[in-house]
Amino acid sequence: MSEVLSCSNLTKTYLDAGMQVEVLTGVNLSVDAGEKIAIVGASGSGKSTLLHILGGLDKPSSGEVLVAGQNMTKLSATQRGQLRNQALGFVYQFHHLLAEFSALENVAMPLLIRGEDIHTARQQADEMLTRVGLAHRLHHKPGELSGGERQRAALARALVTKPQCILADEPTGNLDHDNAVKMFDLMMDLNKHYETSFVIVTHDQQLARMMDRVLKIENGIIN
Repeated sequence: MSEVLSCSNLTKTYLDAGMQVEVLTGVNLSVDAGEKIAIVGASGSGKSTLLHILGGLDKPSSGEVLVAGQNMTKLSATQRGQLRNQALGFVYQFHHLLAEFSALENVAMPLLIRGEDIHTARQQADEMLTRVGLAHRLHHKPGELSGGERQRAALARALVTKPQCILADEPTGNLDHDNAVKMFDLMMDLNKHYETSFVIVTHDQQLARMMDRVLKIENGIIN
C-alpha cells in the first residue's frame, strides 16, 4: 500500500512563562492510502498539535513531515498552502463555514482557490453536497442549516478537492448522538467510495472503534 502521510522524530516545544514545555517528544507515524486512524489521549496530550503539524498549519521544533512524498517542513508558506490544497482536507469541531456564503459557495471555494473555473467548481461542489445528503440545501447559508448539516457541508468542503487524506479534529464534538452517528456513517462511506485516508483526533470511543488503528498519545509519544 502506498503511504500518503508520515512523520518521523517529530518534536514540539513551547515556551510558557519562561519554561520550555515539551508537547511532542519524538512522534513517528505512517498513514497508508485509504487507511483510517484514530488518535486518542487526555486533554493537553498534544493530539491537536500533532494534527496541525501534520497538516502544515504549525511547524515542528524538529523532525520531518512527508505529505504525498514531499517534505512539508522544507517548503515555503506558499508551497505548504499549495500542497495542503492538493493533498489534504480538514474538518474541525466547529465547521468554519463562511456565514455570508451559501453551502454551495463554501464547498466550491477550495476549488476556486486551486484555480478551477467557477462552472466546474460549482458543479463539483453540487455533486459532493448531494453525496453527503444536502442536495436540498445547496443555496442555504450556514445560519439556515442545522448543526449536523453544517458539519456535513464542512466534510463536503474537505472532500471536494479529492484529497489523499482528511485530517479531522473532534469532527463530532459539537453534535448530538444521532447526528454523530450519521457523521460516522458518512465518513466511513466516503472512505470506501473515494479511498481517502482519515486521521481523526477524537474522544469518542464509538468513532475510534470504527477506525483501522487507534493510536494513543501519552507523554508526548504515540503508543
